[in-house]
Amino acid sequence: MESEPFHRSTPNLRLVNYPSMSETWCEIPPDESPAGTCEYCGQPYPTQNRLILHKGVEHLQQLDADEQDAFTATYSDEEAELRTFRLKALGVLVLLYFGFLITYVIVT
Repeated sequence: MESEPFHRSTPNLRLVNYPSMSETWCEIPPDESPAGTCEYCGQPYPTQNRLILHKGVEHLQQLDADEQDAFTATYSDEEAELRTFRLKALGVLVLLYFGFLITYVIVT
């Protein structure tokens, strides 16, 4: 059964339908304690942000307005961090490509 994955009432977010987060269990090392545990399903999470994202994806209908706002803010921050990472990765690939191209031109 498919669950409703994301906060549908936030039109300014571009939400993508990712696989269920319950399928990706978070392993917590035995010598560490989790930053939080989901009160709905009992899964431990290593960071508070991961817990907030899990709740927003898996238990959206059970969240109150403050928790939904926290999910929206955390999701936006995560998307901005991913966009920055992608731009940096693209920049590295472009520099690497032109570096090899210039090296090839000089060698031949």
